[in-house]
Amino acid sequence: MTPVTKTGDSGLTVNELRFDRAGAVVLDIAHFGLANGAQAVVVGPSGCGKTTFLSLLAGLLPIQQGRILIGGVSLNDVARRGARAVDAFRARHIGLVPQHPLLFSMLSALDNLLLAQRLAGSPTDRDAACTLLAELGLAGLEHRRPSQLSRGQQQRVALARALVNRPALLLADEPTANLDDAHAAQAIDLLRERARSLGAALLIATHDARVRHAFDTVLTLERR
Repeated sequence: MTPVTKTGDSGLTVNELRFDRAGAVVLDIAHFGLANGAQAVVVGPSGCGKTTFLSLLAGLLPIQQGRILIGGVSLNDVARRGARAVDAFRARHIGLVPQHPLLFSMLSALDNLLLAQRLAGSPTDRDAACTLLAELGLAGLEHRRPSQLSRGQQQRVALARALVNRPALLLADEPTANLDDAHAAQAIDLLRERARSLGAALLIATHDARVRHAFDTVLTLERR
């Protein structure tokens, strides 16, 4: 079994990361890094590779070329141990808010969060999960299934699920796409506040000017 090495304590470090699809370069980033607790947004036109970048960082796509370190741990080394090792690493150390909520349809909002805790190998904490849902304006909706929630409410459940395990790296792909101004501000404030309290690196991919203007560090990608 290939050992997993830890190098330093940086929140996120990316070097010479390149991803090709059907013979075309989709993403090519020479270097990008975020210290523990640092926050940034990734912007650019549709098709520039924002979602691909976040998917690589989350271990949802194979690293074709380059190196990714999360919390000083080489994701390349984790991937050499197989898909189950990557899944376990993601569940414990990475909080991901995808473009589409991807909630388990047969589970309630609360049970979606409790399942995320179990998959991370953590004890279930109903109080913490309920508090997160309430902070996102979902108090009283804990026992509703996704089909009983609006699209914006589903997105907020996905946000709570990403936060519930106190990740080292928090990734959000268009987290405000289905939210009105009030809920968008609430979601971004919660993401930023929780990332600060955890000392987690936060990276948001967005088209939303409401989000971009809230961050000083911006990584701009171009369509290739």
